[in-house]
Amino acid sequence: MDINVHNEVKRADVREALATEMRGKRLQQFVKGRRDHLDLSQEDVAERLEISARAYGNWERGRVQQWTDEKLYALAEALEMSEFQTFRLFLYAVGRAPQPDRRAIFHRTDAVDPAILAFLSDYSVMMEALPLPTFVTDQRWDVKMANQAYRELFHGVRTHPTAMPCTNFLRFGLFHPDAPAVLVDHSKWQLAMLAQLASSLERHDEDTGLQAIRRDVYLHPALRDAYLTDMPNWVLGSGADLVHNESAIRALRHPDPNIGVQGCRLVEETPRSVKALGLTRLTLVLVDAPERSMPERRLSHDHHAAY
Repeated sequence: MDINVHNEVKRADVREALATEMRGKRLQQFVKGRRDHLDLSQEDVAERLEISARAYGNWERGRVQQWTDEKLYALAEALEMSEFQTFRLFLYAVGRAPQPDRRAIFHRTDAVDPAILAFLSDYSVMMEALPLPTFVTDQRWDVKMANQAYRELFHGVRTHPTAMPCTNFLRFGLFHPDAPAVLVDHSKWQLAMLAQLASSLERHDEDTGLQAIRRDVYLHPALRDAYLTDMPNWVLGSGADLVHNESAIRALRHPDPNIGVQGCRLVEETPRSVKALGLTRLTLVLVDAPERSMPERRLSHDHHAAY
């Protein structure tokens, strides 16, 4: 081999080694920083991942023999990462972006069964053919898959670290500063979402993701007051939460000016095969916009700046 070529190969190897080392340091800082932001211990995250605290410590230090997509998605879920944060996680860990189709159908507890993954993949293809915004959530309202119509509805929403609509629907409605631009009469949506949070916690009181949403609600006086006072009074009147009050029509604003403000009925239509996986399918049925009622007491959105 020519000496110049040999030296260039050596320099390339050194550059690659330095880049790998730098990515490892960034990964460690990124993961630890996210965990600290959530005020979680290594033991807390290990419990979410269903691994030992020692094993998670190795994950956080980057001492992993091979980062698989499943491990990275599980880590992103445990640390409640947004799509952007998940992208950075993959970039630091394996030097590439996540695979979008895998991200759409991934669910940690189901990934061990290839037949389930194949079914969910086919189910997402079916959902893409539907004209109405449709999405599938788990018990903590993490969005596991969503069709193009759903993504188009939130097309203009700015990037947010914890409350993207394709990450967690409740977090989006409660905490994203752009939510009022899409969810018209936002205070009505928020009351229904707070009622849904309470209803979900009644059924899954051990769920750490739901507990985290409630904790963030309590951090902001306006939302806390609504959760403790306004929402229970609202439930007494409507007798339902976000999902189960299917007679309720709320309003939303579509980014397409030809559609504009529409009425929206949130309809649950989960087949048994999907429900058996602990998932719920919801469709935003667009109807003629209802007449605007007298505005309710609005929640202050100044608190969103902290998110």
